[in-house]
Amino acid sequence: MKKGTLKQILLITDGCSNKGEDPAGVAALAYEQGITVNVIGILENNQTEEVGGLKEVEDIALSGGGVSQIVYPEILSQTVKMVTRQAMTQTIQGFVNKELKQILGSNQSIEDIDPEKRGEIMEVVEDLGESSDLEVVVLVDTSASMHDKLPTVKESLIDLSISLNSRIGKNRFCIFSFPGKRKDIQKVLDWSPQLNSISEVFPKLTSGGITPTGPALREAIYQFGKKSLLRSLRNESTDVEEFGY
Repeated sequence: MKKGTLKQILLITDGCSNKGEDPAGVAALAYEQGITVNVIGILENNQTEEVGGLKEVEDIALSGGGVSQIVYPEILSQTVKMVTRQAMTQTIQGFVNKELKQILGSNQSIEDIDPEKRGEIMEVVEDLGESSDLEVVVLVDTSASMHDKLPTVKESLIDLSISLNSRIGKNRFCIFSFPGKRKDIQKVLDWSPQLNSISEVFPKLTSGGITPTGPALREAIYQFGKKSLLRSLRNESTDVEEFGY
């Protein structure tokens, strides 16, 4: 089985979108194109998980085939790493299950396989998780209520980059914030193998009142297509097969 490029959108927000199209609908469109949408909702320390606006967090991740978590700022860093890893495994398992169904028939799944063989399959999943290339578009909500949380977001993204450096596969990240100064979304960091340089960028981010999550997700989808086009124009040869289903 060839290694693949795992494509993820990581959305970090603290509330409900209030401008533009339905973000869950855009997340479903991303998933159709082989892009997993993961969402982390950040609570204030005096909030509970029953806050109405954060239901959208679960809806977006569900539509985008990804993982969602609602957390307090102090555990954001470990959550970002966990969600990214969990989504990688989930995506590969889905791909492997699809391949198995073609072999075993639609009425059987991995649970029907002999435990020893099942263990071997899970080893393959783990190996693919370490060797597959990973591309992540990070969307950071910079609406007014996120202002005090941005330093924590910055540190969590740097920790994510460091934690993934041990993988065999290549890591590439780009970061967008929303809303932008003059439009719904603005680029914070172009595609890069590491996120260390965001320390210089994050202090310059300004916070606004609106939350255009849907348009931000659509722009994130576009970034993957744009990157693929640039690869083609540069005539880069690769044996990478992308996971998309």
